[in-house]
Amino acid sequence: TFVFYDVLARYLQSLGFRVTFVMNLTDMDEKIFNRAKREGKPHEEISKLYAEEFRQALRSLNVSMISKLESASDYLESAILQVKGILENRGAYLAEGNVYFDTSKFPDYGKLSHQSPLELKLRMIEPSPEKRSQTDFLLWKKFEEHPYWESPFGKGRPGWHIEDTAIAISNLGQQYDIHGGGVELVFPHHEAEIAQAEVLTGKKPYVRYWVHTGLLKIRGKKMSKSLGNYILVKDILKKYSANAIRLFSLSTHYRKEIDFSERALKKAAKDAELISKAWAALQRKSRGSKNLMNNISAMEKRFYKNMNDNVNTPKAIQSIISLAKMIKEKSDSFDAQSNSTAKRVFGKMLEIFGISA
Repeated sequence: TFVFYDVLARYLQSLGFRVTFVMNLTDMDEKIFNRAKREGKPHEEISKLYAEEFRQALRSLNVSMISKLESASDYLESAILQVKGILENRGAYLAEGNVYFDTSKFPDYGKLSHQSPLELKLRMIEPSPEKRSQTDFLLWKKFEEHPYWESPFGKGRPGWHIEDTAIAISNLGQQYDIHGGGVELVFPHHEAEIAQAEVLTGKKPYVRYWVHTGLLKIRGKKMSKSLGNYILVKDILKKYSANAIRLFSLSTHYRKEIDFSERALKKAAKDAELISKAWAALQRKSRGSKNLMNNISAMEKRFYKNMNDNVNTPKAIQSIISLAKMIKEKSDSFDAQSNSTAKRVFGKMLEIFGISA
């Protein structure tokens, strides 16, 4: 997921767009609070530890396009003001110290996930007798045990959905271009974000393009701490380079699931080695006389055609590998113009894919 959005941002920037890439850190989470209690530590200490591990993982994979990595706790005031605004716009209601979004006031609820009102009612997210409808969701949850925060609605904590809306609107405005995330977030999370934002601001659409990535799985099952089938970035980097991991991640279309595979990673490692050797070959002084401009141009056009086709990274990788093979095999016979053009074209491809040659 993070490698793909890094490439998407790189590609948009290469096309001339100004890119502001904001990512949220959910540091006000029940799992964090529970762990802090078990270990007898402040929850801020637990959050800070894992936030830094996450940043280090991103750096080690050359994910560098994120403009702002924002913690939900820094936007608590914004979240409270947004809940207040939704209440004032009659899009929410108070119930026993909790604030629920009233989905009956938002007819478009369910459109992103293509669900009918009947299908939504069958989902039963956080069932509670306090709700007017079981499709309603929390904006503010009542808590009288630490940690809690004061608000006009009483002591409590913000709902997960409003944390992200607070960060996004504060940094990107009431409407913006692209919202990303794993496919598992389409419902209820992203559905809720749309409802909150559009009721709060009165502007549609909240987001122009929703771009969701498929899950990374192991033996057909989602990575999960409870199943114990997860792999840490720092551990996989002991066996494979960041270049190999990026190529592996991008070898499947972003919308599709990708299954962790040593075989696929070994192939990606070979491709990464080929790319490195091809780039090294281009750095040598050209002494040949063969003009291969047409071949290079054809591969460049194919690369951009595939990237413009809903960011088809698997096919774009084929263009990178084809060009790398040609460079490795024929660079000694390149004339100066072909060498210069190949260096520019190949270098741009690698830059977009975040591959360090």
